[in-house]
Amino acid sequence: MILLCSFVLAAFGQSRPAVTPEVTAANLPANLPAQKIGPNDLISVAVYEAPEFSRTVRVGADGFIRLPMVRNRIQAEERLPAELEVAVAAALQEEELILDPFVTVAILEYQSRPISVAGAVRKPVTFQAAETMTLLEALARAEGLGPDAGSEILISRPVKKGAAPGEPHYIQRIPVKGLIDEADPELNVLLHGGEEIRVPDVGRVFVVGNVRKPGAFPLRDAGETSVLKLLALSEGLLPYANKQAFIYRREASGTKNEIQIELKQIMDRKAPDVPLLADDVLYVPDATGRRAAMNAIERLVLFGSTAGATALIWRTR
Repeated sequence: MILLCSFVLAAFGQSRPAVTPEVTAANLPANLPAQKIGPNDLISVAVYEAPEFSRTVRVGADGFIRLPMVRNRIQAEERLPAELEVAVAAALQEEELILDPFVTVAILEYQSRPISVAGAVRKPVTFQAAETMTLLEALARAEGLGPDAGSEILISRPVKKGAAPGEPHYIQRIPVKGLIDEADPELNVLLHGGEEIRVPDVGRVFVVGNVRKPGAFPLRDAGETSVLKLLALSEGLLPYANKQAFIYRREASGTKNEIQIELKQIMDRKAPDVPLLADDVLYVPDATGRRAAMNAIERLVLFGSTAGATALIWRTR
C-alpha cells in the first residue's frame, strides 16, 4: 500500500506542468499605471501554467501583437490591460489551445504617449506620459518657464486619438497669468499623451530716432503697451524730437503700414494714447527746422562772443 501511494505521488509530480515564472521579474521594469495601450508600447503577457504563451512583446506600429501558435493577430491598441487579457484568453480558447486560460497583462514601457515641451522654457524636453498628468507637472519636467516666455502657452492635441503627425491638430491657448499668477485650476488642464506644449517668446516693440535710449522692449502685457509707456522705457525724448511720430506695423496679410501720430498732442493730453502691438516700430524723427534754427542761434551767439572778445583784446592794445 505504501509503495502504491509513493508511485501515485511520483507520477503526479512528473505529470504536473511547471508553474510559469512571472514575466515581470526583477530584471524587467516595474509595472506602470494602467492606461490604454498604444503602438510601440512594451507589455508582458503571462498565461498561468503555460510558459509557451507567456512573453514580453512590443505592440506593433499597427497596434497588434502576435503570440506563438495563435494564427490571428490580437488588437492591443486602445485597450486597457484588463481588456487585452480578455482578448488573449478568447483567442487561446477559440483556437482550442487552452481550455480555460488565466491571462494577466502588464505595461512595462510606454512609447505611444509622448509629451513634448518646447519654446521659452528652461529645458525643452520630450517624455512618455506613464500616467495622466497636469500642465504644471509637464512644465516642471522642463524646469519651468524661461525669462523670455510670452503671455500664452499653446497646447497642440490631435483631433482624433492616434492621429498621424500630418493630420489636423487643434490648439488650446492657456494664459500664463491665469495659470501661474492667479492659480486658476481650470487652466491646469490634464494631459494624456500625444500633446505638444509650446511656449512662444514674448513679443517685442521697438523705438528708434530721437529718444534717449532706443532699442527693443518686451511686450509683457498684450494690449497694455502704448506710445507713452514705450517713451518712458526709452527714458524720454531728446530736445529736437519732432511733434509727429510714426508707427510701422506689419499686418497679418504681410503688408506694412505707416501710422502717423501726433506725439506732442499725446504728451500734452490733448489726444488719446496709442496702443502698440508686437513687432511695432515707433519712429520719432528729428525736427529738422527747429534743429537748424537752434544751430543758427548757437552760431550767432558763438560769433558774437568771439567778436566781442577780439574787440576787447584790440582795444587793450
